[in-house]
Amino acid sequence: MFADLSGKIAIVTGSGQGIGEGIAKVFASHGAKVVVATRSAGNGQQTVDDIVEAGGQAKLIVCDVGQHSAVNDIVAETLSIYGGIHIAVHNAAIYPLHTVDDLSDEILDRTLSVNMKAAVWLTQACVPHFREQNWGRLIFTSSVTGPRVAMPGTAHYAMSKGGMNGFIRTAALEYARNNITVNGVEPGYILTAAMSELADEAGLKAMAECIPVGYLGVPEDIAYTMLYLASEEASYLTGQTIVVDGGSTLPESQVVMDGFYDE
Repeated sequence: MFADLSGKIAIVTGSGQGIGEGIAKVFASHGAKVVVATRSAGNGQQTVDDIVEAGGQAKLIVCDVGQHSAVNDIVAETLSIYGGIHIAVHNAAIYPLHTVDDLSDEILDRTLSVNMKAAVWLTQACVPHFREQNWGRLIFTSSVTGPRVAMPGTAHYAMSKGGMNGFIRTAALEYARNNITVNGVEPGYILTAAMSELADEAGLKAMAECIPVGYLGVPEDIAYTMLYLASEEASYLTGQTIVVDGGSTLPESQVVMDGFYDE
């Protein structure tokens, strides 16, 4: 089977819903024992229950990855539950909408802690175990917002994802000789519950019409890309981010594309 994760133990942060839920379920369906690490106990337990019902293995750890000690606890609990760790996916993120003028220190600090600093903390906690077994996968959910495009009201979010991409490249160099790969995925518009914060039904339809493939992505589109990055087949790929956006960042001008599609 392509991307067989049998015998692998994976932590997925922010896996109670949305993209993280999709990653946890796809990893479990391909043989991994999954730790569902999320702040919401109800959503997280539902993810675990769905995985177990489908024949997979998963355990819930309720945590706030915006706290350094909590990230260390995730790794310690994973080792206690499963006796090892092979794959760490930092997917948890927040993006409260605030213009630069209205961006408080509290919101800025919280966004950078959850989205970017937690990536560093999770890496630091996992790498000693990866080194010992001479194998590891560090994978991060980045975004096209920040590294490639911009959106009003998301400067703090964009900072966190741009910083994450820089971290991915540098960490990949530092850990390359330990057989530890470090990669990320940059999602575009993915249909999740969080998308309702950006637009209503009509707005989501308008977004879809601007995407070259003509529809919004789903969490599994990101999850299967991460499955590849977590696999043995991706052993020669490190320090990279893969854009999964239905082509939305490709057009030079939406006006030109509208004319093209109308032909």
